[in-house]
Amino acid sequence: MQLKSLGTALTTAALVATALTGSVATAGTAAAATKPDCSSALVNVKPKATVNLRSAPKTSATAVGTWNKGQKGGVCFGDRKPTTGGSYKACGKKSNKWYFGGPNSTSKEGWVPATCLPI
Repeated sequence: MQLKSLGTALTTAALVATALTGSVATAGTAAAATKPDCSSALVNVKPKATVNLRSAPKTSATAVGTWNKGQKGGVCFGDRKPTTGGSYKACGKKSNKWYFGGPNSTSKEGWVPATCLPI
């Protein structure tokens, strides 16, 4: 897998969103409050199963999209470790570890069970 910097791209996206909406996301926003360091990312990651992208690292959080089995995507990897969140059983294992990312083919991103990613 390849390591790639996303800091500039994420900053640009935030500036474009601010310009289009006239508002800035605050720490009160669920995703902004829990989003990890995305200064670098793993790319070409393919989930072991189709997973829901969640707005927070727990199964009760809103599903904001899906990431299909085998579909290439990226995962924030600035701190090189998953985030501890709600417990779950996914892809045949129990855990409470989550990664933030999503498929390349959409602009959707969210929290994904770590057990379903080959990291």
